[in-house]
Amino acid sequence: MRADLAVNYGEERLPRYTSYPTAPHFSPAIGAGAYALWLAELPAAASASLYLHVPFCREMCWYCGCHTQIVRRDGLIAAYLRTLRSEIAQVSEMIGRRIKVEHIHFGGGTPTIMAPEAFAELMAAMRQAFFVLPSAEIAVEIDPRTLTADMVEAMRLSGVNRASLGVQSFDPVVQRAINRVQSFEQTASVVDMLQHAGINGINFDLIYGLPHQTVASCLDTVRRSLELGPDRFSVFGYAHVPAFKKHQRMINEAVLPDGLGRHDQACAIANALKEAGYVQIGLDHFARPGDSMAVAFEQRTLRRNFQGYTTDKGEVLLGFGASAIGHLPQGYVQNEVQIDAYAQSIAAGHLATAKGYGLTDDDRLRADIIERIMCEFSADLGDICARHGAEAGAVLKSASRLKPLISDGVVRLDGDRLAVAKDSRFLVRSVAAAFDAHLDPAKQLHSRAV
Repeated sequence: MRADLAVNYGEERLPRYTSYPTAPHFSPAIGAGAYALWLAELPAAASASLYLHVPFCREMCWYCGCHTQIVRRDGLIAAYLRTLRSEIAQVSEMIGRRIKVEHIHFGGGTPTIMAPEAFAELMAAMRQAFFVLPSAEIAVEIDPRTLTADMVEAMRLSGVNRASLGVQSFDPVVQRAINRVQSFEQTASVVDMLQHAGINGINFDLIYGLPHQTVASCLDTVRRSLELGPDRFSVFGYAHVPAFKKHQRMINEAVLPDGLGRHDQACAIANALKEAGYVQIGLDHFARPGDSMAVAFEQRTLRRNFQGYTTDKGEVLLGFGASAIGHLPQGYVQNEVQIDAYAQSIAAGHLATAKGYGLTDDDRLRADIIERIMCEFSADLGDICARHGAEAGAVLKSASRLKPLISDGVVRLDGDRLAVAKDSRFLVRSVAAAFDAHLDPAKQLHSRAV
């Protein structure tokens, strides 16, 4: 990775492109009526993935950028889960059949905050409303500090086969600075419990760019993580946006690394994981050779959605819960963010859709280009444009942000085929942004490019 490019481009605020257009462009013009119509129009052969958002934690991690709230009373969680089951039944009824489901992902918040029996009931509700394929991947995000043996057993009995563990950093200084003290022993114990339960798909989430973090502490976290042998790593740069996430004001900005420091940390983590035999997948994922994600990357079938990189080939993502986002062929929908507003809509028998976006032909074209760039570090613009009835030359002419990237050696353009240089792949978001017709650089809504 070239440090000069990290300096030149690293401070720019850009989307992670888990959708296109991105969520800031969603509008109340797309509401419950549009979503109901879109559900009814789903093709008979369509299959779906499900995302369930559980917006509760026992305490706030100060780096967190998710929609979540601190809860002490389990009654609030139980009431929310009843609403979630009602929404599942409601959406299934609007589809009009038990649509096939290939992926289920529980995110948060802390999904495992719910009682084990409540988790089993929720899984049963999904199996009743949808045809969950026997081969379906069922993944749960986990806070190792609070996971219990009873919850692991409930997950096992419910068919969970992948767990994503929040690790972030094992450095105690960093942990105290982000209000997330989590020992190596706690994490190791959870990995052991999961594996004994037959839940062998293990992901670790790491973060760089945290307060007091150094290259040395990043490498120590990687070294200790490797002792536990996860199949995959997700490695994210901390997005410091205290104007939008007020709890991030608890983090002292003076001890955050600058752009070059973040670049060095990202490089160190990536190199250590590759030296350990992991395959780098796109912007921020790493997987063991032979893992389904590594195979998808090799076969150029990797996709990108709101959970990041995925092997999911479906065009339908149904989102459930407060703030959850769904993706259908017609566009995007997002539920009410506030839990009370979400619950009131569902209780009244209405979909909780608060806003969304209807895709245009140009959006679909650009979404395909951006997804290939994010997934493969390249894009055959001629082929993609031909499939959409567009001209590659016109698309390239509109991508004015591409010119300095080509001049700086970040991008190579061979005819209509674009490729990101190997030593510049950490700037893949900058390359994708060149094709974003909605991007407004003046609005600081996103995380730093590096």
